[in-house]
Amino acid sequence: IENRNFICILGITYLDHAGSALFPESLLKAFTDDLRNNVYGNPHSQNISSKLTYDTIEHVRYRILQHFHTTAEDYTVIFTSGCTAALKLIAESFPWIPEGTKQPSSRFCYLTDSHTSVVGMRGITASMNVLSVPIKPKEILLAESRLPAEEQNCTTPHLFSYPAQSNFSGTKYPLSWIQDIKSGKVCPIKIPGKWFVLLDAASYVSSSPLDLGVHQADFIPISFYKIFGFPTGLGALLVNNRIAPLLRKTYFGGGTAAAYLAGEDFYLPRKSIAERFEDGTVSFLDIIALKHGFDVLEKLTGGMEKIKQHTFALAHYTYTVLSNLKYANGAPVVRIYSDTDFSNPDVQGPIINFNVLDENGEVLGFSQVDSMASLHNIHVRTGCFCNTGACQMHLDISNEDIQRNLQAGHVCGDNIDLVDGRPTGSVRISFGYMSSFEDAQTFLNFIIATRLSKSDTEIPLPMVTKPMTESVPDDHLSFNNADKLSPVLQISDRELGNISSEAETAGRWQLPEPEAESIRAAVSETAVPTCRKGGKPITIAKIYLYPIKSCSAFEVTEWPVGNQGLLYDRNWMVVNQNGVCMTQKQEPRLCLVNPSIDLKQKIMVIQAEGMDPISVPLDDNPGKEAVICESKVCSHRVKTYDCGERVAGWLSTFLGRPCCLIRQSSDVKSKTHQKNTKGLSSATNISLSLVNEAQYLLINVASILQLKEHISARLKEPLEIEELIQRFRANIVVSAPESFEEEEWAEISIGALQFQVVGPCSRCQIICIDQQSGERNKEILQSLSAARGRKTNFGIYLMNQPLLSSFSDVLSVGSQVLPVLKENTEIQPPISSEEKCSG
Repeated sequence: IENRNFICILGITYLDHAGSALFPESLLKAFTDDLRNNVYGNPHSQNISSKLTYDTIEHVRYRILQHFHTTAEDYTVIFTSGCTAALKLIAESFPWIPEGTKQPSSRFCYLTDSHTSVVGMRGITASMNVLSVPIKPKEILLAESRLPAEEQNCTTPHLFSYPAQSNFSGTKYPLSWIQDIKSGKVCPIKIPGKWFVLLDAASYVSSSPLDLGVHQADFIPISFYKIFGFPTGLGALLVNNRIAPLLRKTYFGGGTAAAYLAGEDFYLPRKSIAERFEDGTVSFLDIIALKHGFDVLEKLTGGMEKIKQHTFALAHYTYTVLSNLKYANGAPVVRIYSDTDFSNPDVQGPIINFNVLDENGEVLGFSQVDSMASLHNIHVRTGCFCNTGACQMHLDISNEDIQRNLQAGHVCGDNIDLVDGRPTGSVRISFGYMSSFEDAQTFLNFIIATRLSKSDTEIPLPMVTKPMTESVPDDHLSFNNADKLSPVLQISDRELGNISSEAETAGRWQLPEPEAESIRAAVSETAVPTCRKGGKPITIAKIYLYPIKSCSAFEVTEWPVGNQGLLYDRNWMVVNQNGVCMTQKQEPRLCLVNPSIDLKQKIMVIQAEGMDPISVPLDDNPGKEAVICESKVCSHRVKTYDCGERVAGWLSTFLGRPCCLIRQSSDVKSKTHQKNTKGLSSATNISLSLVNEAQYLLINVASILQLKEHISARLKEPLEIEELIQRFRANIVVSAPESFEEEEWAEISIGALQFQVVGPCSRCQIICIDQQSGERNKEILQSLSAARGRKTNFGIYLMNQPLLSSFSDVLSVGSQVLPVLKENTEIQPPISSEEKCSG
């Protein structure tokens, strides 16, 4: 099935199915064949092609209801742009009774283990003067108390929302809650009124069957890409027809009106609930794609029950091995965040959430784990997964901790994974119907290879081979036979070795108390810097600039300094056909593109093996015909222009993919890092070229030498010092007496130039790429991680003030570097939204 249906992921271990399913080739083929053979018009028109569209959409509605074991008599399908839009629709249209009226007011209650999009509904309810009440999972379990008989007749509508499956941990909450709450057997909070239930099924239905004939929630929002992978941007709200007439709507868009007047306040909605709430023309081609999604899913898997068994078998096996991995000293390799023991697919989905620990029980940051996984072509998800409530509950993060982390610069979705030594998030792996036993083994082998050395002889990994299955057609998964539902992993007692029996250790895993020791002290804003005293002088050993972002370095002995750093450093970048910046992460061969600057002839010459040299003028004059466009480098937006078809053709030929060269336009610069510095005026107008983080990156030869010793012990062939220096892609290489003393600097002076240290450089997988050959070596990043502890910092970022003089300053090899030390020698990482590297 992978060879035929998932060509796009060959060589990749994709473990983020809770983020998005992957679409099979057969789905795309069936859909495109349909579009070639039929003409689909706007369903609001009355012609033949439009009638075909309308009828097909109605058929898809029926197919969706059939998939969830219900009918149009009980539920209506309202198409939306996704689960989030469906939730917003519920919040806006639910018949809330606000505070301050004669009637008892409504309440919106939600489980704290809910997606951001559910919690965000309280923003709408607050604007309607309706109170929101968060409910912890334990509280709802203890809420079995009926209201007094005199209060049971109150009709005030309340809404309770909970996820069928936690997108954080995979915990499946009881579907029996639906009837218990609607019947009044369980009350989320003690208040008179009638309870309605919103079941957030987005995560659940991606791998489990949902029977709405049995579990009749009032609202069920879903996103189809979670099930099929394609199309994206399409979801639905399934509404119980008993509450549908009570929903209120203010805005009316095209297709929703039976009649209205433009000159008077008159509007009559359509009778159909679906048509009343689907404003404008629905995404009809995407809806048609759903039909093929259901067909292909059934053909490949045999149905959702078999998907449930298959994915759980993989999660159960992975959990069993992962939870029993130990270091030589007996310490666990991971800390798993779960409410179950992974023994029952009815209470646990195919999601495993964890953090990796070192031998001392300290958490390794999730960004570091993600970087290491990327080197092995393993795709995971990290952070808090848009579920702050579950993240707080499992990682023991208090509300005050969240506020402190925010003050430390951490925001949702960034790569700041540790604050004061404590994790801000975790790592999540999740399985889908196309996941295989090999995927699980690849992931476990990655954890073992990166965390356990050969000296750790007691590796509790059972010697499990792929289970034997009967032969099946090529277009079917191996678990598609009725008597072979999934590759159930047979592990004998002897093979389990040191792994303790799950049955013996049944019970809920308890989260250990987090380590409170801080590994990184905050730098005081009022700390008094001190000058470095004594010792050998520090000098510049090498200077590099990188005219084209992520391409080869251009080494110089002296070079002018501009307002954005070294003159012409990262002024150009290569982008793909969609205008997205290409780096060595996606295209390692960029390091074989060698740009050089000729200041006298005012040209940049680009060379590569097997290609004739090509030149690009240095004059920043795009010409009248050039199109100025907006590009994005990390979180910075920059104005750029295309350098022409000639150089685009040259790069496309060499790299073997469509691409072009663009240059930053001089009319608008990227301004950032507005920070007061000691001894310098306020840096309010510091601008950047196409760098990720700062104007300059500095590394120390002594630090390289120490790292080289550590790496050489782990490699078959030792690396040359020059090769290591090139891998770290610095602008300034200094020769200092002590290794890593650069991390103690607050500022440095080089001649008349003054630089502020803005933080350490957290390294990514680019350092694993040999800058002379483009080949990857995973060991480099792993060795750096082992040498530096739980972080992969190497080198420091520098910024300097815009030049006040009309004369250009020059950096030269051999110039003396005069550092100013921080009183506290710990350097905080810079605030960032994603992992930075030297590009």
